Amino acid sequence: MGKIGPLEIVLILLIVVLLFGGRKIPELMKGLGQGLKEFKKASKYDPEEEKKEQVNKD
Repeated sequence: MGKIGPLEIVLILLIVVLLFGGRKIPELMKGLGQGLKEFKKASKYDPEEEKKEQVNKD
């Protein structure tokens, strides 16, 4: 109990398709990808590096 098997994954995907429709799923995945990209960028934030970039611009 607690493990997700292939049958459960297929069932979840089927419910998502029924709720959002086939046309909305690519938009949702694109938004999810952009969100993950921003999260990675924010987690690598280094204030010292930002100061160096600002000095180089001047």
